[in-house]
Amino acid sequence: MSAPNSGAAEPPPASPQPAVEAAVGGGGGGGGGVQNHNNNNNNHVESSVTAATTEAPQPIGEDPELTKTHHSVVEHARLASGKEQSMTLMQGLKLYPKAIAFSIIISTCIVMEGYDISLVTNFFAFEVFNKKYGVQLADGTWEIPAPWQAGLTNGAMCGEIIGLFINGYVSERWGYRRTLLTCLVFLTGFVAIFFTAQNVQTLVVAEVLCGIPWGMFQTITITYASEVCPVALRGYLTTYVNFCWGLGQIIGIGVIYSMLDRTDEWAYRIPYALQWIWPVPLFIGIYCCPESPWWLVRHGRLDDAKKSLYRLTSTDRDTDFDADETIAMMVHTTALEEKTTAGASYKDCFKGTDLRRTQIVCMVWAMQNLSGNSFSNYSTYFLKQAGLSERNSYSFALGQYAINMVGVFGAWGLMTLGVGRRALYFYGLCGLCTMLFIMGFLGLVPDEHREQAALATGCMMILWALFYQCTVGTIAYSLVAELSSRRLMIKTVVLGRNLYNIVGIITGVLTPYMLNPDYWNWRNYAGFFWAGICFCCVIYTYFNLPEPAGRTFAQMDVLFERKISARKFHKTKVDEFEESVDVNIINRYGNVTADQEGVKAQ
Repeated sequence: MSAPNSGAAEPPPASPQPAVEAAVGGGGGGGGGVQNHNNNNNNHVESSVTAATTEAPQPIGEDPELTKTHHSVVEHARLASGKEQSMTLMQGLKLYPKAIAFSIIISTCIVMEGYDISLVTNFFAFEVFNKKYGVQLADGTWEIPAPWQAGLTNGAMCGEIIGLFINGYVSERWGYRRTLLTCLVFLTGFVAIFFTAQNVQTLVVAEVLCGIPWGMFQTITITYASEVCPVALRGYLTTYVNFCWGLGQIIGIGVIYSMLDRTDEWAYRIPYALQWIWPVPLFIGIYCCPESPWWLVRHGRLDDAKKSLYRLTSTDRDTDFDADETIAMMVHTTALEEKTTAGASYKDCFKGTDLRRTQIVCMVWAMQNLSGNSFSNYSTYFLKQAGLSERNSYSFALGQYAINMVGVFGAWGLMTLGVGRRALYFYGLCGLCTMLFIMGFLGLVPDEHREQAALATGCMMILWALFYQCTVGTIAYSLVAELSSRRLMIKTVVLGRNLYNIVGIITGVLTPYMLNPDYWNWRNYAGFFWAGICFCCVIYTYFNLPEPAGRTFAQMDVLFERKISARKFHKTKVDEFEESVDVNIINRYGNVTADQEGVKAQ
């Protein structure tokens, strides 16, 4: 472990210095280590690094004391990294129950967005809503014109693009908790615009404004989930975000279904008003959550990071846990990434090895929409156009959204059985492509059997939704969290989610025209279009998507730096501790006063 450096400054005169501890390690997540309760190991690390930090930084190769210190702390970090990778699911559940609870609280912010998105698309098949905000057609029915359907669908995405870019700066500067709390305050006011809207233009404004905090929710929830848990839990907590989408959607469609018998304005105003239920309890819950220890480490606040770790873990259940070693892993990973990434701005996402990581994350997000997701989002409207009654259309949609939630548990089961993320995503796309072709062929059924074809299409859409949520829809959340570097994760996920939104805007414009009877009126034939696009996604995934399962963040950094082929990621052995890291970088992140004896779980 060496980092060449020359021309070191002469050490300053000796002066009293507080004892400091350096945290150095390689690994991921919430981590875990071995706790020696007589503190012999910790004292050794502290005393070693004290010597390293009471003198001016010098090159490792020229200072035997620094070399000794560096190797000492790296060995401790290696042990901690090994403990984390060998941690089983049950061990993770036992040690990190509070981290799971806090992650669930923050991820629940997504329920609000899923709820509103569900309202927007499903209101298009709601007669009372169409009479208020739409126009009357020649046959006497009411319809929201396709341009305004596109505007309502894409308004939130436009706001999310703005919110995502803002989040790339704000959350990294001020922290995840404070950013989320501020968003909830603004969102409470924006919901009033929905409730009081008298025309479709006002609804579009409300969608754009609410989209800004929703965009921030999309990245923070995934990032927080990936940073407060170890490798054993990371896939489950990041994909739980998708469960929250499904929960919000099923609540939304259930509320609309309960309003079908109403003919007054409250049929659509009550669903909008129910959005006020969420902010207050979420504000209280998020206020009680600890900040991400990874964020605290990146800002040099190791003392606070240690406190955060104690709040995230139940150390009384596992005497082998060592918060100092866990912090060490975070510091080493951050230093390792700083060696290959000069900065932490948006432009750094397109430099060196991070360019490859950025384009993969962007495509993982985008392929969710390119695989036919927007087609599925219009299920009630599509089924109504295909020949089902309003009530039956909503019944099918209700079943579809329920399956969305069940699909997340299906993905968890497959991950528990050892199926990799790459395999789930790739074979998921293959299955979705096949079903989209089948839906297209159902459009060839003669008109006298239109209702039967519509029922078959509805069943196929439910099957499509189940397969999507068991694979592509759920696994994407884990992939984007694991494929990004820690230093650039927020910004990488922002870029990926914004590409998702841009693609969503394009498909959101096209889909109403495909299905609207006054425009293209493709009906089932839209399945052929999306099947072709989905097939292209299958090809891309095979050649470009790597397997991150079971890897620490530091190991992923090394694999990308070595330019390992995506198809060889899962079988390539790597030791992140063989990589050279400048001790001066480590010291900059690792110096913290050692007066931490009173730090306990709070």
